[in-house]
Amino acid sequence: MNIIQITPGAGGMYCGGCFRDNDLVTALRRLGHEALMVPLYLPLTLDEPDQSAGTPIFFGGISVYLDQKLGLFRNAPAWVHSLLSWRPLLQWASGRAAKTRAEDVGEMTLSMIRGEEGLQARELEDLIAWLKTQPKPDAICLSNVLLAGMARRLKGALGTPVVCLLTGEDTFLDSLPESVRALTWNTLAQRCADIDLFLPPSRYFGDLMQRRLHLRPEQLHLVPNGIGLADYDSLESLSNRPLPAVPTLGFFARMCPQKGLDLLVDAYLLLKQRDETRALRLHIGGGCGPGDEPFVAEQRRKLASAGVLTDVQFFPNVDHAQKVAFYQGLSVFSTPAMYGEAFGLYLLEAWAAGVPVVQPRHAAFPELVDSTGAGLLCKPADPVSLADGIAELLREPARARELGLRGSQAVRERFSREHMAQNFVAALNLHPS
Repeated sequence: MNIIQITPGAGGMYCGGCFRDNDLVTALRRLGHEALMVPLYLPLTLDEPDQSAGTPIFFGGISVYLDQKLGLFRNAPAWVHSLLSWRPLLQWASGRAAKTRAEDVGEMTLSMIRGEEGLQARELEDLIAWLKTQPKPDAICLSNVLLAGMARRLKGALGTPVVCLLTGEDTFLDSLPESVRALTWNTLAQRCADIDLFLPPSRYFGDLMQRRLHLRPEQLHLVPNGIGLADYDSLESLSNRPLPAVPTLGFFARMCPQKGLDLLVDAYLLLKQRDETRALRLHIGGGCGPGDEPFVAEQRRKLASAGVLTDVQFFPNVDHAQKVAFYQGLSVFSTPAMYGEAFGLYLLEAWAAGVPVVQPRHAAFPELVDSTGAGLLCKPADPVSLADGIAELLREPARARELGLRGSQAVRERFSREHMAQNFVAALNLHPS
């Protein structure tokens, strides 16, 4: 098959959707399919080779913003738009994205969802003109439902079906300003009629978005996320690997309240007060941008006030090899996300390294933990329950190892990026347009 994958870039920030899409394109190519990855807005920041390298960036973040704010810019010469999509310039601009006001983001989001009727219509036509120079695809895949406004024109101009991955968009949409929130949801639901197939990563999130966007059941097909496994130890090696000399709890995600870092810190402080877990260390890894630094500093102060900061290490913005090494040094893992997590790639990464997890009993976590048998579930937003679950696994290292190995086997059998690509192609074949 010939697939075009359209993926928004996050500039200097790590993005789970970017990782997933990059893995999908990597695996599709290795399975013998043609796959072209087209970045939008800003360059992709990845910890593995960028499959969009050499492809122009469309809907450049600067141009999209000026389209929204300056009517004259929409009629600017093509060379001006081309200049503003220069990768180094967009990379510079990405460092300033956090300063965009919520009001601007709300109006811009609504405009983008309106597609050819929105203020960024010219950007869409530029993308279509370039895609027409490429071999005709069998399908165009949108990275998330916020790109649904493109589907009508893409289908009409290229005569090809459009499918859409789903990945936690509800949280972003619900955080839009009240003045545009309901209208944005309603407009999005209307635009979803232009999409042939939606591919949620979990049953939980598929059911949720089916309700909220009024989708028909036959419009959805489950395609779980997957990760690359080449750099992780084999199942046999993991079963023989010594346990960490000092028990170590790990967190890996964006270092922000939504991912529950402060909740995990509170649970860790409770564990440090118990005799059986007093020696426990805490390793905190993941993305940390300028907007996250005040929150991280607050967690450091909390740990320092309790006299335990020397037992805590931070690993911000690590590369792929460092991330794998991070997971390999853990006894137990938890990223107790506070919102309705659609999947959680960090669970696959922990399991690939043979590490058991403790997660809240909400969102997609029960579905994943129950189906793999690779961890424990605790009460949501409850540091005592979270601490109890972590302590239970630390108290029984043989059981913890068994759960971690179950997770590792499950990832290899069901959640590799090759499995994700195979499920993706199977979904397209089962749902021809």
